[in-house]
Amino acid sequence: LWSWGANTPGQLGLGTSGPGTSKSSPTQVGALTTWSKVATGQEYTMATKTDGTLWGWGDNRFGQLGLGDTANRSSPVQVGTLTTWSNIACGYFHTIATKTNGTLWAWGLGTDGALGLGTVGGYSSPKQVGALTTWSKVDGGAYFSLAIKTDGTLWAWGRNSSGQLGLGNTTNRSSPNQVGALTTWLKIENGYDFSIATKTDGTLWSWGSNTFGQ
Repeated sequence: LWSWGANTPGQLGLGTSGPGTSKSSPTQVGALTTWSKVATGQEYTMATKTDGTLWGWGDNRFGQLGLGDTANRSSPVQVGTLTTWSNIACGYFHTIATKTNGTLWAWGLGTDGALGLGTVGGYSSPKQVGALTTWSKVDGGAYFSLAIKTDGTLWAWGRNSSGQLGLGNTTNRSSPNQVGALTTWLKIENGYDFSIATKTDGTLWSWGSNTFGQ
C-alpha cells in the first residue's frame, strides 16, 4: 500500500500528521502485502485487506473511520474484528460499505441523509442500512451515496441539490431510492455533486452539477 499528498490529520497512514508531513512522491504504508481495496474521503482513508478486515485512518471528527469515536488516526486502525467486508466507498465525511453477505452499512456524517438510514443523524460505528442482502457496489459523493444491487438496479440517497441522485428532481433523500427501472447498471463513480456510471452495454451516463462541464 502506497500514499502521497497532503497529510494534515494523518490521511496518508504513515504515523505522522500536521504541517510539513505531506509527501510529493508515493511512500509505502508499512510493509504488509495483504492490502486489497482502498477508498478516500475528505482527508481520510479506508481500506480492506485480503482477509476481509476493514481499516481506517486520517480525519475522524465525524466518526467516518467507524471506530466508535471521533479521534483522528495517523496509522491504519482496524474497524472491529469482522472478516466479511467486501466493497468500500467514501463520501466527504461518510463511509458506506458492503459485506460478503450482500448487506449494506454506513457511518460518519449523516447530513442530508447521506447514510441512507432514514435520518440525518451521524454515527461513529457501522450501521446497517435496511435488511436487504442484495447490495453489490457503492460509491459516495459530498453528502450523497449511490449503490448498485446484484440485479443491476441503481439506487441513490442523500443530498440532491444539483440533481446528483438522478431522480429527476432536486429533493434530498434519507433512504435509498431507485433510479428509474433499468437493471443494466454496471459501475458508478461520484464527484462532489455529480455522478457518472456505465451500463452493461458499454454506454456512459452522467448527471448532477455541470458548472465546470463535468
